[in-house]
Amino acid sequence: MAKQKASKQKKMNVRVDFTPMVDMMMLLITFFMLCTSLSKPQAMQLTMPSNDKNVQDQDRNATKESHTITFYLAGNDKIYYIKGIPKYDDPSCLKETTWGKEGIRAVLTEHRTEEGIIPVARIRMAKLELDKKKKETNMPDSTYNNELAKIRNGEVNGEKIPTLTIIIKPMDSSTYENMVTALDEMQICSIGKYVIDEISPDDKKLLDSKGIK
Repeated sequence: MAKQKASKQKKMNVRVDFTPMVDMMMLLITFFMLCTSLSKPQAMQLTMPSNDKNVQDQDRNATKESHTITFYLAGNDKIYYIKGIPKYDDPSCLKETTWGKEGIRAVLTEHRTEEGIIPVARIRMAKLELDKKKKETNMPDSTYNNELAKIRNGEVNGEKIPTLTIIIKPMDSSTYENMVTALDEMQICSIGKYVIDEISPDDKKLLDSKGIK
């Protein structure tokens, strides 16, 4: 009996066309781009010292002495402060503090003047209440910013309360991170008036007398 030949299987080349998949991915990307709300750019308002040559040096950062605190950002994550106008002939006016709640934040919230403690905590509480109201009522950004400006200027519930003016002076040895942290503390404590200033020759002499680098 003749031996039957083994049947050969016919091989077929399978090809998957991904062209429609590319079109679908492009449609999905377009859909998500149109439906996703992009993050809004955040800006921080800064008040810089005046460069007007007609303004005297003592008037560039004019503010009430008892309502002023100057912070010096030094190397090794150190931070120092002076309450009131710096007394360059008295190195004892320069104090050291730390970062965070027990340091710089405590200096801001517990600053005492002749009239009593500046109610920074009350201003901060009013800001938190405004944030809550904005979230619950979908308050427009323009209205929120106007109300926030009033709070930072000391207008709380129709009452005018005293506010602090902060002068931040970073040294060459300080880091960018320290600068950002200091500005964050201004936002946390709802400080409405703060400026970034340069280290003056008198400041340098004062810092050198305390061995601060």
